Amino acid sequence: MDTPIQYVKGVGPHLAALLRKKDIVTFEDALYFLPRTYENRLNLKPLRDLKPGFRQTAFGTLRSMREVPTHSKRIRILEIIVQDKTGFIFLKWFRYNLKYMQQRFKPGISLVFSGDVKRFRNQLEIAHPDIEIIEEPTESSLHFGRIVPVYSQTEGLYQKTLRKIMHHVVEKSKTVLEDPLPLPLQEKYDLWPLSKCFETLHNPPTEKDFELLLAGTHPARNRLVFDEFFFLELGLAQKKIKTQKEKTQAFGISKILKPKILKTLPFELTQSQLQAILDIESDLQKSTPMYRLLQGDVGSGKTLVSVLGALSVLEAGAQVALMVPTEILAEQHFQNIKTLFKPLGIQTALLKSDLKKSDKTKLVQDIKSGFFQMLVGTHALIEKEIEFQNLGLCIIDEQHRFGVEQRLLLKQKGQNPHLLLMTATPIPRTLALTAYGDLDLSIMLDMPKGRKPVKTKLVQESQRLKLYDFIKKQLELGHQAYVIYPLIEESEKVDLKDATQMAEHLKQVFSNHTVSLLHGKMPGETKQDIMKQFKEGKIHILVSTTVIEVGVDVPNSTLMVVEHAERFGLSQLHQLRGRVGRSDLQSYCFLLMSYPASEEAKIRLKAMETHTSGFKLSEVDLELRGPGEFLGTRQSGLPGFRIANLAKDQLVLLSARKEAFAIIETDPELCAPQNQSLKKGLHNHWQKKMSFLQAG
Repeated sequence: MDTPIQYVKGVGPHLAALLRKKDIVTFEDALYFLPRTYENRLNLKPLRDLKPGFRQTAFGTLRSMREVPTHSKRIRILEIIVQDKTGFIFLKWFRYNLKYMQQRFKPGISLVFSGDVKRFRNQLEIAHPDIEIIEEPTESSLHFGRIVPVYSQTEGLYQKTLRKIMHHVVEKSKTVLEDPLPLPLQEKYDLWPLSKCFETLHNPPTEKDFELLLAGTHPARNRLVFDEFFFLELGLAQKKIKTQKEKTQAFGISKILKPKILKTLPFELTQSQLQAILDIESDLQKSTPMYRLLQGDVGSGKTLVSVLGALSVLEAGAQVALMVPTEILAEQHFQNIKTLFKPLGIQTALLKSDLKKSDKTKLVQDIKSGFFQMLVGTHALIEKEIEFQNLGLCIIDEQHRFGVEQRLLLKQKGQNPHLLLMTATPIPRTLALTAYGDLDLSIMLDMPKGRKPVKTKLVQESQRLKLYDFIKKQLELGHQAYVIYPLIEESEKVDLKDATQMAEHLKQVFSNHTVSLLHGKMPGETKQDIMKQFKEGKIHILVSTTVIEVGVDVPNSTLMVVEHAERFGLSQLHQLRGRVGRSDLQSYCFLLMSYPASEEAKIRLKAMETHTSGFKLSEVDLELRGPGEFLGTRQSGLPGFRIANLAKDQLVLLSARKEAFAIIETDPELCAPQNQSLKKGLHNHWQKKMSFLQAG
């Protein structure tokens, strides 16, 4: 299965290089390179029998090609006429490379084409068809007279070539493929044998198979989905068992510090906050390290929960490290925690990369001596020279922005400290079970009392002046606004309003108010000073890039305007919206959209208008982008999914997880004779991601 693809019959070095562009490096990669769709070529219809309104496949001879002018002089259409004995059809392209098309399609060649058939001016036509140059239908059993697989292509690698390669791969797999799932498990869930799955997926034998494959409900696909989930969960179950055997320092519940802080809070904690604190305290009392993910929507009060939970560790004299992804967020957390802890005599320090050498040297010594108990910092916390006297708890905020190795480096600063991960990116349950299936979850659903949902509206460019009038009225009421741009400075390559230029424009529009610019390339001290002024109300409009996306908390800010909102992802838009609505004041989020926007962008923006729940938005986001992109980074260390779809295959995931955890519970190291094939399958599944299994 690990044989390099170039040694497969009919490949060689040249085709192997092209296949690498599709991530096909080994024999196994080719086997899992499944068709993107299928065409029913069992009985190709004559051209006269094609019906408008349906996607159909037909065969014919290319008679002519020409460019056709339209009413707009700048726009032309490429038109090919294809003919058979019964009639003809027009194939049309509105976007094309003329030189390439002229080189590839010559009069007299035979074509198979598929697409949505329409009638225009009493003639049949297909716009942007899938097209394949072919010999006569009777000449090749791989390309005609059967259900034909259609693969994702790359330049120089065509369907005929791919089908021949995949045919050899499937035939060879019958002799080398081992089925790792035990027979009782296959029988329990009525799972097909692996070799039968690949043969059917690459060469569907019947029209019934064709229909089920297009619907995504074929038993062959279901088996591969089960395998992906099962071996992922098997690895997570092994990791969880391993962590449960680890030993660490246990901490009692804070009896002095926590009651003191609770008395000073000017508000009541929500039920979600109280439950999450209980979860953390319960974990900290155990001599096995905590591995918990604290998940809650923006503004739900996760940071306060983590700090209150950490009091158990601090009261026992151990140290706590809070690592965050940006300096702005680190500064904010530091100031808030320092204010909270100062009356308790807890020494709090901020560690960031731009400290003066002398200040840093002193700080490093004080951390090592144990003088500072609470450390807040960026990636600077995991630098080599940082040593703790007794690190009892690691808290990682916006943890999906850190890689597995970075989390591991922070844990290694102590003697197996407890670990609390936090995220304001609401994660659907299915994704949480795969990405964080080895962790315990605390989910915070309710918001602090008195908060009003942020009113979100999609705004067109033509409504800009009306929007400015609304902002002026809000500013006159003493409120503040964010205006977010995707770029810092104008680029010749993209037509986007840049933050620098628009900050100057807004200074003129809102001449009676203070407008300031904030972006990631500014020195740390400048950024901190601007945020301080904004928080104090001295700046009325803050023009910014997405540097303010995470964690910035200014209760008086009630307006969020996102320019070129179509350029932002759904999770990012939700994070930005979370910067407002942080008090009892009514807040607004305006999404300015510039045309043309893709269909996916329109779905995203409409979802933002419709839903305020981050968890609901996360379901939409998962369907649109898939799990790898959804997590915001590919650093999670998880093997990717080749076939499984987390949005559609939830029931399969739950069954696979149940079986995997049950097996590991009885045989953690998979040493039993009946589990040897599982052990090998697990290794093959995880071999490129073994660091994840080792990381805390």
